[in-house]
Amino acid sequence: MNTLALSQHTALIVGCGDVGLRIARQLQNAGATVTGAGVVDTRVRRYLPQLAGRRVVYGSTTGVYGDCGGRWIDEDEPTEPLHDRGRRRLDAETALRAAGLDAVVLRIPGIYGPGRWPLARLRAGTPVIDPAEAPPSNRIHAEDLAAVALRAAERGVAGQVYHVGDGHPTTMTDYFFRIADHFGIPRPPAISYAEARKVFTPAQWSFIEGAKRLQVTRMRDVLGFTPRYTDLSQALAEAP
Repeated sequence: MNTLALSQHTALIVGCGDVGLRIARQLQNAGATVTGAGVVDTRVRRYLPQLAGRRVVYGSTTGVYGDCGGRWIDEDEPTEPLHDRGRRRLDAETALRAAGLDAVVLRIPGIYGPGRWPLARLRAGTPVIDPAEAPPSNRIHAEDLAAVALRAAERGVAGQVYHVGDGHPTTMTDYFFRIADHFGIPRPPAISYAEARKVFTPAQWSFIEGAKRLQVTRMRDVLGFTPRYTDLSQALAEAP
């Protein structure tokens, strides 16, 4: 989900993939009419005229930040994206503000939950970074992300940015190890950080570089949202 725009009892979801569909189901259950704009991540600028007069929730990425050295950061951290994915999202954030829309921005980390477990990667034996060197990573359950997007539509302050996450960052290696253990798949081989830089694809590396720990105080205090899933173990307990 890139953008959620609401007007009374109608909603437009731009980038209607997995999370967008979850939001759509919750809106439809509440009696709203929902329109999706496909699974392609279409540039937000193309839809600006259609967003006028609506409450807009934009799903950005924590990739808009540079390398924070694993520090805890809040939403006032300077944005220095290292990859094009982050640059595109930051461009969209800028476009929404410049257009003067009633928009709030969610900066989203990794997403997990049913249908999103990295089972194919684990079965392929794709390596992970040695636990001693693995940088921190942040996550949110897909259902919590759908719910907080709707909460942001109700309570978000126009022009404000919100980190969303379960509040308990670990590492990507810990994430893969625990999922492998739960589903009875051998743990992937661990390699050094330096070796990972050589063998990971640019897409894989983009989720490793720029280590940070997200503070989610604004999500809790301003939006009044507490995730249902505050730790990976809760989601795994419900997984088959």
